[in-house]
Amino acid sequence: MKNLSYILIFCLVTSYSFASISKVQKNALVALYNATNGDQWNTSWNLEADVESWFGLTIENNKIVEINLQFNNLKGELPNELGDLTDLRKLNLGFNQLSGEIPTSISNLTELTALELFMNKLVGQIPSGIGQLKNIEYIKLYSNQLTGDIPESIMGLSQLKELLLSSNYLTGTISPNIHALENLEKLGLMDNKMSGEIPVELAELHNLEELMLSSNSFSGNLPIEFISLTKLNTLMVSDNNLNQEYITVSGNTPQNLSNMVLQSATAIMDIEKE
Repeated sequence: MKNLSYILIFCLVTSYSFASISKVQKNALVALYNATNGDQWNTSWNLEADVESWFGLTIENNKIVEINLQFNNLKGELPNELGDLTDLRKLNLGFNQLSGEIPTSISNLTELTALELFMNKLVGQIPSGIGQLKNIEYIKLYSNQLTGDIPESIMGLSQLKELLLSSNYLTGTISPNIHALENLEKLGLMDNKMSGEIPVELAELHNLEELMLSSNSFSGNLPIEFISLTKLNTLMVSDNNLNQEYITVSGNTPQNLSNMVLQSATAIMDIEKE
């Protein structure tokens, strides 16, 4: 009986020792490898070796929780199988040569806190399903070739801290519902093709530190309510169609920011007098 107990314990320990990620998750990784010319990556994967040895992965409890393959010469389109990595918390594929559209299956990654696909060649619209990522804190899609409006669904991501979409071909306006992003610290929309007035609702984002809206077609004036944004240390609104040109304010210069907003308020009064 004692020997039987030892055998059972040995079997359990052995089984645990050789436990591995699920076939579904491994297949998703292999699909990513094949779709992005994995054999030409700067640091490639040996598909015959254990997944635990593959570069750029973080594995916890036999689940893929992070993929970090930035600067790794990924070329090609992201596969739909990416959505099968449902335990993923961080996806960083920045500084590569990815093309094609962001797969709609990205909406399956509901544990995701960071989506970083910046500095690639991605095209098409930002999937509206991104609004399903309720845990997301960082969306970094800047320096791609994305088009269309910013999905309204993003305005429901209350945990979001950084929304960085600069240097794309985005159109449309900034939704007034952006006030719901109460934890937002950085908003980067510069160098796009957006238009409309800068919404006063941005003044409700009291954690905002950086607001970058330069090089678009925004019109109107800078809302005087921005003076209440006490944490704001970078404000970039130049090169738009605003009623006047504003200098860029960056760094710990609250006095300059106040002067800039007051300058806008004076311009509004002058227009009203006319």
